[in-house]
Amino acid sequence: MLVRELKEKLGLEPVNLAEADTEITGCYIGDMLSVVMSKAEEGNVWLTVQTNVNIDAVAVLTEAACIIVVEGMEPDKDTIEKAKLQGVTILKSSDSAYELACKIRELI
Repeated sequence: MLVRELKEKLGLEPVNLAEADTEITGCYIGDMLSVVMSKAEEGNVWLTVQTNVNIDAVAVLTEAACIIVVEGMEPDKDTIEKAKLQGVTILKSSDSAYELACKIRELI
């Protein structure tokens, strides 16, 4: 499944839609950035409540398919600007990470 298909099927709101045709290989949930850097795999959808500019760097480092900010959290302006510069796709959802992961599991 591609990021754009996931966005459409789950009604995710785009914050920065950079790489919509990236293939999704799995899902990773994590908020501690150092753990995400060591555990997330290439092509994973990363679910987090983190919204600061550092999430962009972690997504690039792990080669995440996209970041989905959950629980209605709002990425700050600097995070969005850096995502645009680095080509990081950020989506958002009002669902919890668990609820969203369950939905993603059914799709991929």
